[in-house]
Amino acid sequence: MSQDTLFDKVWDLHKVSSLPGGSDQIFIGLHLIHEVTSPQAFGALKDKNLKVKFPNRTVATVDHIVPTDNQSRPFKDNLAEEMIETLEKNCLEHKIQFFNIGSGNQGIVHVVAPELGLTQPGMTIACGDSHTSTHGAFGSIAFGIGTSQVRDVLASQTIAMNKLKVRQIWCENKLSKGVYAKDLVLHIINKLGVKAGVGFAYEFAGPAINALSMEERMTICNMSIEGGG
Repeated sequence: MSQDTLFDKVWDLHKVSSLPGGSDQIFIGLHLIHEVTSPQAFGALKDKNLKVKFPNRTVATVDHIVPTDNQSRPFKDNLAEEMIETLEKNCLEHKIQFFNIGSGNQGIVHVVAPELGLTQPGMTIACGDSHTSTHGAFGSIAFGIGTSQVRDVLASQTIAMNKLKVRQIWCENKLSKGVYAKDLVLHIINKLGVKAGVGFAYEFAGPAINALSMEERMTICNMSIEGGG
């Protein structure tokens, strides 16, 4: 019987090819973009006269720059207004679905995708945000990527990566009253260290994890990056 982990199975299903140097080319099922890391990536596409390979697999929302007191346009912050205008323009040009302010679906990129059912088990997901690991709560492999990789995914729907090792973190018992998912993952990071997850995908398991709600599991996975995973 195969001893492959969930990570192994999802990785292998999305592997396009083996590349020189030992890395793999991985197909990305869902690419989430926002206003911060996408402008330079779209600019690079324009410079090379390239189009977005699979617009239907790309979803955008405005996230980090949205004012909390007054969301009327134009934003008081000129840079923020320029960033949202650039995202609007790029999504329109490349026919990308965009959850803008007023759409009813705009919000934190790692919350919007699960809420709308875009994040699903067995997917590969990429986003230009370090906390993309949040989506791992749903049984997907989710990569936080840099701007150059955002460009690559827009252009080819793939990224080149070395396959990660899998580290299972077993959590016994259940959380006591007044102890929350954030406390648990901070305890794990404290025990293992902030760099222990470098080169690894964390798999959280055990009775304590089984008892968590999906929101709590999202919290656990969201914080994986804080431990290097």
